[in-house]
Amino acid sequence: MTAKRPANPLALALLGLLLEQPMHPHAMAVELRARQLDQYFKLTTGSLYDTVRVLVRDGWIEADGTEQVGARPARTVYRHTPQGRGHFTEWLDELIREPVQEFPRFLSAVSYLGALGPERAADALRARATALRAQVETREAAHRAAREEHGAPRLFVIEAEYAQAIARAELAWVERVAAEIEDGTLEWPEVAPDA
Repeated sequence: MTAKRPANPLALALLGLLLEQPMHPHAMAVELRARQLDQYFKLTTGSLYDTVRVLVRDGWIEADGTEQVGARPARTVYRHTPQGRGHFTEWLDELIREPVQEFPRFLSAVSYLGALGPERAADALRARATALRAQVETREAAHRAAREEHGAPRLFVIEAEYAQAIARAELAWVERVAAEIEDGTLEWPEVAPDA
């Protein structure tokens, strides 16, 4: 029987961190930000603690004691339950194995590109290409630093490679379509003017 799965993608990241070692939520947040995984989901103090509560409630993780540093309040450290670890690996296997339909906003917007008219559409695509190029360069530098300066094994940052591959593919497509609009090779039918 499949366990009730958390709806929040942050849960997957927290469960992944707990494979490495038991942690308290603050340490989880610090580690997620250090690995720049917070760019793939919303990470706030509220979302973090809410997700931890749900994982405890549903039996995926449990308290493993407390730790205290100096005069700071004691912090609860969490670990996987045996069932939670099994549920996590089943969930992870399913997510990797089975493609699902996702609904990116850009895909929705680009389906109506014609409404902008050729000049405005090309301009919007060029602006997007500039932003994508900056993202690719920033992520590439962060990925290189993680590997070279911090010694992160490739497997531990493999999601960054995937994100880069997707971003590069999108950048190439956006630049190609903008060029086709500008050179007239993308047919642009006349659209009836607004009434």
